[in-house]
Amino acid sequence: MSRLLVRDLAQVASPAGSGTPLRGADLRRLESIEHAYVLCGDGAIEGVGRMRDLPALEGEVEEIDGSGLSAVPGLVDCHTHPCFAGDRVHEFSLRAGGASYEELHATGGGILSTVRATRAATAEELTAATLRHRGWMRAHGTTTFEGKSGYGLDRDTELVQLEAVRAAGGVPTWLGAHTVPPEFDGADAYLDFLLADVLPDAARLAEAADVFLEHGSFDAAQARRYLVACRSAGLALRLHGDQFSECGAIPLAVELGARSVDHLEATGPEGVAMLAASGVVGVLLPASALFLGRPMPPARALVDAGAAVALATDFNPGSAYCESLPLALSLACTQMRLSPEEALAAATVNAAHVLDRGDRCGRIRPGCRADIVLLDASDWRHLAYHFGGDVVHTVIEGGSVVFRRRA
Repeated sequence: MSRLLVRDLAQVASPAGSGTPLRGADLRRLESIEHAYVLCGDGAIEGVGRMRDLPALEGEVEEIDGSGLSAVPGLVDCHTHPCFAGDRVHEFSLRAGGASYEELHATGGGILSTVRATRAATAEELTAATLRHRGWMRAHGTTTFEGKSGYGLDRDTELVQLEAVRAAGGVPTWLGAHTVPPEFDGADAYLDFLLADVLPDAARLAEAADVFLEHGSFDAAQARRYLVACRSAGLALRLHGDQFSECGAIPLAVELGARSVDHLEATGPEGVAMLAASGVVGVLLPASALFLGRPMPPARALVDAGAAVALATDFNPGSAYCESLPLALSLACTQMRLSPEEALAAATVNAAHVLDRGDRCGRIRPGCRADIVLLDASDWRHLAYHFGGDVVHTVIEGGSVVFRRRA
């Protein structure tokens, strides 16, 4: 049995409680151990406690000196778009000059510009790009990530994207209904194609389906049609909703029992109350809101109302070219009024719940998968406090070191 001991840690911090998702006061509850160790065996956490209580270990054990370091659970990024070709740096410059996201999209830019580049790439190039982006996430402490398609909008490229996410070790989500490609005369005709020609194969590769419910993409009736068909094919349901306007995303997510509705920058009090009374998780994407100059999602109102929330990066080439979950945690604390404890739970336990992995990811606890992030600070709160810095020292996935920052 392969074993790894991280010893002499200044601090180990992990969301407390059992079950997922966490809500309300439970989001702030933390298990913290000073001068601690974490013992991993066969990919799982075998033990965690104070160094003075470390039992005698027999056999070969790899050791990591954690002196001066703190440990948190591996971060879980439950909303990313990592499989794409090209970039949109030119659009970034135009937006800096005053062009809006909606204006760029209406003139063939935005999502469709990435679609053109992604369709032109080979399967090998898309897999290499996804692996590269996965490496960026890992260097910022992400040990589990979700990856969406949605930059193909045709049969072959959509399937290649899902395969690339799987090859990179991610959780694939089919975002076939991202926007309407130019070769189709409207959203309904495009949905006819998606559900007849792509869904059967996408359902074999993906774990969930997602739709962009927004003016200019898909309305609530079209989103319902797509999601109901995907649910019948065995996929979990997710929605991009309330990013620019309230178009019925939260009522639809609640009606269909979706796992999450993501963005919520435009969500008002009624939407907050409806989400809080449901089992749907609100996935908050503060880097996207910042990048586009949009209002931040109403995180404090959602948590205070009792809603389950998660944090993610929304990593993508157009509206959130950001692979850093620590930066998302910083924004959650400084711009959305979440406490560091709430932000940590939202980016670990609750994000894992969105991906149906809440029973094995998101906590440093015996029996959980040995995904651990060592921080170059004696207090775990530096994860959010160190704004955009190199706070991640070492990343452990399944009991093996996969990243170590160079001195």
